[in-house]
Amino acid sequence: MSNQLCIVLDFGGQYNQLIARRVRECGVYCEIKRFDTPISEIKAMKPTAIIFTGGPNSVYDPASPHISKEIFEIGVPILGICYGCQLMAYTLGGKVESCEKSEYGKIEIDQNTDSLIFRDVPEKSIVWMSHTDFVSQLPEGFSVTAKSQDCPCAAFEAPERKLYAVQFHPEVTHSEFGKQILHNFLYNVCGCTGDWVMNDFIENTVKKLREQIGDKKVILGLSGGVDSSVAAGLLSRAVGKQLTCVFVDQGLMRKDEGDFVEETFTKLFDMNFVRVNCKDKFLAALKGVTDPEQKRKIIGTEFYNVFWDKIREQGTDGFFAQGTIYPDRIESGRGNQAGHGSTAVIKTHHNMVKMPDDIKFAGTIEPLGDLFKDEVRAVGEKLGIPHDLVWRQPFPGPGLGVRIIGEITEEKIKILQEADAVFRDEIRKSGIEEQLKQFFAVLPDVRTVGVMGDHRTYDHLIAIRAVTTDDFMTADWARIPYDVLAKVSNRLCNEVEHVNRVVYDITSKPPGTVEWE
Repeated sequence: MSNQLCIVLDFGGQYNQLIARRVRECGVYCEIKRFDTPISEIKAMKPTAIIFTGGPNSVYDPASPHISKEIFEIGVPILGICYGCQLMAYTLGGKVESCEKSEYGKIEIDQNTDSLIFRDVPEKSIVWMSHTDFVSQLPEGFSVTAKSQDCPCAAFEAPERKLYAVQFHPEVTHSEFGKQILHNFLYNVCGCTGDWVMNDFIENTVKKLREQIGDKKVILGLSGGVDSSVAAGLLSRAVGKQLTCVFVDQGLMRKDEGDFVEETFTKLFDMNFVRVNCKDKFLAALKGVTDPEQKRKIIGTEFYNVFWDKIREQGTDGFFAQGTIYPDRIESGRGNQAGHGSTAVIKTHHNMVKMPDDIKFAGTIEPLGDLFKDEVRAVGEKLGIPHDLVWRQPFPGPGLGVRIIGEITEEKIKILQEADAVFRDEIRKSGIEEQLKQFFAVLPDVRTVGVMGDHRTYDHLIAIRAVTTDDFMTADWARIPYDVLAKVSNRLCNEVEHVNRVVYDITSKPPGTVEWE
C-alpha cells in the first residue's frame, strides 16, 4: 500500500471493525492487527497513526492482553480507546481501578477544547461509555482533558509525545462528535492528508490486476452477491474476456434472481459467463430432509461438487479469483494473553473457498481483500453495477433453503419466491426500505384454516421478518407502519397461491436470530 496507514491494534473489542471503518471514512487507509503483533512488524509497516481498541478485560488482570512499552517509543502518535485508554495509563505507570459506579450508555462529558483532539467540539457533549474500570492516577507527564460526573478522567494526553486516550467510544454513532474527534487525531495530531480515495482504488487495482494476470485466464465463482459481483466488475475491467464467471443456480434464489444476475453480467461486462442450472439435483438430494443443519450440509456439499466439477471443465491453467473482503481475513484479538499464540484462528468464511486437492491454479486473486462492505458497495456503484445488486440485502449461503422450514419442495420454493417478491416490492414502494437492514419472508410449513369467498381453505401461513441493526451482532425488529403491513398482508393473501394467513415476527436478537433456521 502506498497510502498513509493507520493501524488499529485489536484487544478484543467488539467495535474494532467500526473503528477501522470510521478511520477510512476520514480518508485514511486503515488495517486491523492483533494486539500481539510484533513491534518489529508494526515498525516495518511505517504507520502514520496507531489506535488501541477497547476490550472485555481488566488491564490489572495478568491474563488480559497487554503490550510492550516499546510501542510508545517508536515515535508514532497513539490514541487509546476505552480498554486501550486504560492500557496506555497502566503500561506507562499510571493506576487503573474498579469504578464505584460503572458508566454504560450515553453520558455527558466536559472536555478541554484547547486539546488538538477536541478542536471544533463543544465544551459539553454526549458520548458512549462502556466501562467498569477507570484511570485513577495518570502516568507522569499526562494531563486530563475530559471528565464526566462519575469519571474524573474521561480523556487524557501527553501532546509532546503525541499520546492521547479517551475512556469513551468515539467510533459509535451515539457519541455526538466522535467522528470529529477521530478526524482531529488523524489530521491535527498525526498529520494525515486523506489519500484513501475510492476512485484511486479502482484505477490502481485494475493496473495491478493487469500486471499480475498478464495473458493468463481467471476463473471467479459468482454468487450474485455484492462481493463476488464487484470482484467480477473489477476483473472484467482489467482483463475482459480472460475472465470466466461460473454462476451456480441451485434453484433456491429469490424470484427471477438468477436471470437478473445473468442479464447484468452478460450485458454490462466483457467476460465469459457460465450459468449452471441444477435445481433438480439439489431437490433430489434434499428430498425428505427436515433437519436444518442437515439441509445446510447437503446444500453446501452439492454446491461444492457442482462448482468444482464445472471448474474442472473450464481448466485450471490460470488464476482463481474470489470475493474475499477485509472482515473475512481479520484475526480476532480476543482470548487471554497466555494462550493467544496457539489458538488464533481466522474464521472460515463463505468468501474464503477451500479448493479440492486435485485442483491447482497459478494463484489466488482477491481484488477486494482490503475493503470493508460499505467500501465494496461504493466501488460497485462507480463500476456501474445496478443499484439493486450493489445494495442487495444479506442472503444466506443456502438461500431459501433455510427460509423454508421442514422439507424443501418445488411447490414450497415457488410459494416463498412469490411471497418474498411481494413483500420486497411493497417495502420498496413504501419508501422505508433504506431504514431496514434486512427484510424477507419465511415459509414455516404451517397450514391454517381460512375463508376465501364462500369457501373454507386450509393453506400456508407466511411469516415476514424485518430488522434494524448497526452490526448484526444485535438487532431489533423494525416498526413497519400498520398501513404498510396491511398492504403486504392483503397482497400476499390475494396474489400468492396457497397463502391464507400472514404473521409478523416481532422478536429481537437476542433472544432470536435474524434468520429462522
